[in-house]
Amino acid sequence: QVQLVESGGGSVQAGGSLRLSCAASGITFSNYIMGWYRQVPGRQRELVAIINSSGSTNYADSVKGRFTISRDRAKDTLYLEMNSLNPDDTAVYYCNAKRFSPSINYWGQGTLVTVSS
Repeated sequence: QVQLVESGGGSVQAGGSLRLSCAASGITFSNYIMGWYRQVPGRQRELVAIINSSGSTNYADSVKGRFTISRDRAKDTLYLEMNSLNPDDTAVYYCNAKRFSPSINYWGQGTLVTVSS
């Protein structure tokens, strides 16, 4: 059974930092593109950052220079280091595991990040 379990969310003041973790099980971690997405109620889920099996990364423009995505193959865990947080970063953050051949897409249950001004 595939599980993606996020942790590390919480409440923080503007300018603060948080580190999200996503522990994966039931998949061959290195075979998947891993990503973080976020969603605010009433809005579409949006990409925050992705990292492929080679370690190449891509970020949404809104988080470039503030967030860092990384993966630990030994622990089958994905991370998102978030610095200089602002209220616009408030959302539920979801971990995603994706591959294209065959096409497979898994989601975690989400973790809430709240940034107060």
